Amino acid sequence: MSGMDNDKIKDIIARYDKKLAEQVPGDIMDYDSAEGGEFSKEYTIFKQEMLRKTLTRYETWCNWAEGIIKITPKEEDRAKIEEAIEWTHLEMSPQGAASFAAIVGFTLVLLGLLIGGGTFALYSFGLMDSAIISVPVILILVGVFIINPLTKYPLRLADQWRLEASNQMVMCILYMVMYMRHTSNLEHALKFSGEHVGFPLALDLRKILWDVEIQKFSTVQESLANYLVQWKGYNLSFIESVHLIESSLYEGSEERRLSLLEKALEVMLEGTYENMLHYTHDVQAPITMLHMLGVILPVLGLIILPLMGTLLGVKWYHLALIYNVLLPLGVYYYGTQILSKRPTGYGTADITKGPEYQHLRLIQIGNNYVDPKGIAYMIAIVFCLIGLLPLILGFIDPIGFDIKITDNFSLLELKEINGTYYGPFGMIPALFSMMIPLGIALGMGFYYKSVSKRLKKIRDQSLELEQEFSGSLFQLGNRVEEGIPVERAFETVAINMEGTTTGEFFSTVNHNLRKLGMDVKNAIFDPRKGAVLLFPSGLIDSSMRVLVETARKGPKVVARAMISISNYVKKIHEVSERLKDLLAEILSSMNSQVKFMSPVISGVVVGIGVMITTIIGMLAKNIGAATGGGGSAPIIGNLDAQGLMGMFPPEKMMLPFFFQLVVGIYLIQVIYILTIMSNGIENGVDNLNKEYMLGNNLYRSTILYVIVSALFTVGFSLLASVVSSTIG
Repeated sequence: MSGMDNDKIKDIIARYDKKLAEQVPGDIMDYDSAEGGEFSKEYTIFKQEMLRKTLTRYETWCNWAEGIIKITPKEEDRAKIEEAIEWTHLEMSPQGAASFAAIVGFTLVLLGLLIGGGTFALYSFGLMDSAIISVPVILILVGVFIINPLTKYPLRLADQWRLEASNQMVMCILYMVMYMRHTSNLEHALKFSGEHVGFPLALDLRKILWDVEIQKFSTVQESLANYLVQWKGYNLSFIESVHLIESSLYEGSEERRLSLLEKALEVMLEGTYENMLHYTHDVQAPITMLHMLGVILPVLGLIILPLMGTLLGVKWYHLALIYNVLLPLGVYYYGTQILSKRPTGYGTADITKGPEYQHLRLIQIGNNYVDPKGIAYMIAIVFCLIGLLPLILGFIDPIGFDIKITDNFSLLELKEINGTYYGPFGMIPALFSMMIPLGIALGMGFYYKSVSKRLKKIRDQSLELEQEFSGSLFQLGNRVEEGIPVERAFETVAINMEGTTTGEFFSTVNHNLRKLGMDVKNAIFDPRKGAVLLFPSGLIDSSMRVLVETARKGPKVVARAMISISNYVKKIHEVSERLKDLLAEILSSMNSQVKFMSPVISGVVVGIGVMITTIIGMLAKNIGAATGGGGSAPIIGNLDAQGLMGMFPPEKMMLPFFFQLVVGIYLIQVIYILTIMSNGIENGVDNLNKEYMLGNNLYRSTILYVIVSALFTVGFSLLASVVSSTIG
């Protein structure tokens, strides 16, 4: 080809490039005007997140274990684990997961055997209680049974990933439809949606584009189809909606194209409602079972444990192992299984996770901002030291500090047998021990409340704005359609919505336009004065970006876009309200358990447990005093005092101090687990709301428990003293 022909070709290309640039606005190709990046920016972000990210500890441990011993899981498990690893973007292999599980299990079994051998030898020489031998048995059993669930741990991570991603799918479809209405480009729509839905679905959308960039797939449609295969068994509504959006690309009629886009969102919303309807029906029985078998029955079963401890030699650390380790793990596992089956919900991206908002997770002391974690630890330590006073004083001087409070009660209530002091028994040490769970709950509650309070307030304002946004967008679209410039339309809507959160947002935009001389784009998105800074909402941000982009195409396009978005937001709000109605009964039951039933029942159980121990102790004491310690006088039939005291030896009695401690800590664990479940069922994965709910529930429920348990402990102990003195 001659040089003349080359020049002509270059000239033709240059002329058409110029025409294309005139017809296609630059911000359509680069909608993220606040950052001003290029189209390949998404690929760069993906590479930074995927290729330069720090490995989690779990990935590091699995890779290390695979280097020591390589174990391959069963073929059917290997395929599932491999799929889960790909889904969650972990940098490890199924062999690594199996190897790590095997090493952990073998280590626990070996540790159990070593401890078992040592304790058996000490027990043979009479240097250790026989009950300690149960500890190595438990270690061996845990080591054997932990291998399978630990091997399949990536499956649980994948369930968590799906739960987070599925909660963002309604908004993902909304953002794609919003963008496709004014620019029929699937690649840019995926990019636009990925910018606003947040992690982890945003990472999946970037992966779709990245696979095209590295030529794993030749087109976006092929890459998207490969991604949708993962959701076949989990969310058919999402797949169908995406296919409808793809179909709109091939429609010649504008009316038909817009109809398909609206149908895509409608299918997603209706599918969400139907899936949640089935979930609410299916989840009622498992949650009821969880309440009864995991909370109510274990707490009620505690009533007889003080008596069993005396008769059967059950120690408080056996109780702690069951109630503070095994039972919470079982309840948590069963609860996460329920959450893993939760279908797609409605949720918005939590923009408050951004670094610009992290200073709000600190508390201000003078002119300094500090992490509340240190103060939370101090609160817990101070209360725990107060709660441990009976043990500390008894260790220092068991006689000197055992001060008489009344004839029947003393500060420590220690019992001396053959020169050895046992205790602390009775009411007063039990009251002291209540400070320990109270301190732990107050410390945790203070931390969660401090890190979430201000962020929750900002997000609540944003959610309030989103609820009002449908009507204001409709007004804005109508004003623009009447021929009013966009800049004037903001002022009109701000006046009409005065006194509302929406009015505040539009007033801020209008102030930036008129007082600061900004254009529409900067009035909304300026990094220092932009209105969106005050209202961190993905929905508001994306709607305003659509407005800025469509403004270049004329007022009619702007008006249609705003009115359409208004209708979309209204539909989403209607579905979210219907979902709340479906979940209302379940959530009400769980909240009543957390806030009232569990604390009250636990408090009553502690009071009854202290009463039983007090009656046994005082009865033995009074009978011994009445018979002069000889135990020759019959009291009930042929049972004499010595025989009765032999049935309830003080050294084998379960101390009320430790009994209350086990119950109090178990209550905190139940509050924590049920709060996570309640938040997960209602909102999916929403860490900010979870922290806020934990702060409130830990405060209120634990304080209620301490009040109830203290009242019943004092009341039942006084009753026990009267009963035992009468019998004596």
